[in-house]
Amino acid sequence: MPHDHQHHDQHQHDQRGDGRQGGHHRHPGHGHGHDHTDIDWVAMAPLLEAQAELYTPLYQRAAAWLAQEVTEPGLVVDAGSGPGVVSCVFADAFPGARVVAVDGAGPLLERARDRADRLGAADRFTTLTGELPDVLENLDYPADLLWASQSLHHLGDQRAGLAGFARALAPGGTLAILEGGLPARFLPRDIGIGRPGLHARLDAANEDVFAEMRADLPGSVSETEDWPALLSAAGLKPAGTRSFLLDLPAPLSDRARAYVAENLSRLRERATGRLDAGDLATLDRLLDPEDPAGIHRRPDVFVLVAHTVYTAIRPT
Repeated sequence: MPHDHQHHDQHQHDQRGDGRQGGHHRHPGHGHGHDHTDIDWVAMAPLLEAQAELYTPLYQRAAAWLAQEVTEPGLVVDAGSGPGVVSCVFADAFPGARVVAVDGAGPLLERARDRADRLGAADRFTTLTGELPDVLENLDYPADLLWASQSLHHLGDQRAGLAGFARALAPGGTLAILEGGLPARFLPRDIGIGRPGLHARLDAANEDVFAEMRADLPGSVSETEDWPALLSAAGLKPAGTRSFLLDLPAPLSDRARAYVAENLSRLRERATGRLDAGDLATLDRLLDPEDPAGIHRRPDVFVLVAHTVYTAIRPT
């Protein structure tokens, strides 16, 4: 997907991540080096935006941390931007910077431009359409900060992807990749229906789905996910690692509850054939709007997730 920052419902949004940004398609997401033609991004865009907006507090904290690490960047690039929610967070965090949202899905970038216009950042906001990492060669000048949220794991050869990201940096520029963290949690271990521990079994099913997604990518290469080591191999100097928490306690807003329901619905699709009949029946009850034990009605639904950001600097 594109940046799903939630194009992804990426790993949690992918469903290990959050999709495109948000994401964390992003999309959970994310111009990711694979074919976008079989997905209706126009139809997907409102969902991707809603998810990224829900996660905005997390992205704002990440941007604030990066603003302490990267002083007055001239160009900030969001590689795998999806509909641009996080791109606009960076436009706000770096008011003196030009921001370029990069993605493989043109309709999502249209929404990114519209969002920047609504937020008053259109005069320093542009977009670039194409597949990562090669499209970065078309930047007008190198990036002082390049942000890639759960877009790297949609590239078959992640080492080559990181090398492409590194080439797009100015000397002294910073690469920040959001990969990994902790799977999202929405419910207690024992929810009063079905067998306790449903979330853990969903996580296991998702890991299998994620591994299959990676294996099916063109030019897929298995990598040990030691991100600082991979950043070093790309010729960069690892600079820091920090995790950011999204903690939305019960009772949830209607918007957050709708996100959880959509997320579990996708999990239910992916889990068919990987969970036993009892767990599938429990998911069906959770997704039934009329069931008092379902996501739409139960009072104990929450959102708790951690995303990890790794930074590295291109030597001068």
